[in-house]
Amino acid sequence: MADVARQTATYEDLCALPENMVGEIIDGELIATPRPSYRHGNAAFQLGELRDPYQHGRGGPGGWWILSEPEIHLGEHVLVPDLAAWRRDRMPTLPGGNWTEIPPDWVCEVLSPSTFRLDRVRKMPIYAQFGVPHVWMVDPTNRVLEVFRLDSGTWRLLSSYAENDKVRAEPFQEVEIELRHLWGD
Repeated sequence: MADVARQTATYEDLCALPENMVGEIIDGELIATPRPSYRHGNAAFQLGELRDPYQHGRGGPGGWWILSEPEIHLGEHVLVPDLAAWRRDRMPTLPGGNWTEIPPDWVCEVLSPSTFRLDRVRKMPIYAQFGVPHVWMVDPTNRVLEVFRLDSGTWRLLSSYAENDKVRAEPFQEVEIELRHLWGD
């Protein structure tokens, strides 16, 4: 039997996906996942409240852009984290188009059963390769937040939080986050 050569996905393949799918290209493979569940979306939305203190400077230091589901091109990869943030000294204005090639300063992936391995096994190494200094992994099913910092090219788990913990975590340690709001109870 002849070997079948795998075709590398193109940006046009990604754009051709139905609107109810989130598309990414990782190592040349087109990965399409359904829109997030309500619990997943709630966790991401609640963390979006970091915008007031960090993007708008209300009750916090300001100086950041925080975006939901931004399209980020890192080399050959096209990634769409649930949330990402850039310090304004690295990205003074928002890009005019639909995507950026500037690696974020923080990424948050909200894990779901269908994306757990993708986010942890395939995307985290890419974030490390491109020097993203902070990654948060939020698991609404198990009610856990893990906070990672890139240290000499390797992810170091700084802390894990669960259930109803009140959290001050890098790079947003100036503001307290109540995890109970993330779980959608």
